[in-house]
Amino acid sequence: MNLEPYYFSIAISLHVLAAVIWVGGMFFAYMALRPVAANLLEPAVRLSLWSRTLSKFFIWVWLAVIIIPLTGYWMIFSAFNGFAGVAWYVHVMQALGIVMILIFLHVFFAPFLRLRRAINEENYQEGGKKLAQIRKLVGLNLLIGLLTIITAIGLEHMPF
Repeated sequence: MNLEPYYFSIAISLHVLAAVIWVGGMFFAYMALRPVAANLLEPAVRLSLWSRTLSKFFIWVWLAVIIIPLTGYWMIFSAFNGFAGVAWYVHVMQALGIVMILIFLHVFFAPFLRLRRAINEENYQEGGKKLAQIRKLVGLNLLIGLLTIITAIGLEHMPF
């Protein structure tokens, strides 16, 4: 029994699930939680909410930034014999994914850690600045993530 098709099915499933969790989480945070929290909560509570929420969400993002490249490269090299065997839109998806991962790494290691430090020091003005920086970068990453999804499912069927 050849298990190769099953491995590919598992890989593509994990790949898509990780992308859905990451991009869907950003969409929820940016489009639903952010506007409500900004209108209802005082700055100290809002910053604490975001710090704790991002701490939980970033665990899933870390899994996604590991699973997505691993499964993507496994599929490229096992099923398509390398990059020469994949369509042009796969190269676009890879480039967009790398940009997204780099933005996430910056968010995590710079403004997010500084946000947590500002909250611990009760420096809510500085925390607000860091949260605003995170908001902009998450918004950018959300746009790139949506573009990547469009690339993955829409451009595959284009005649060019």
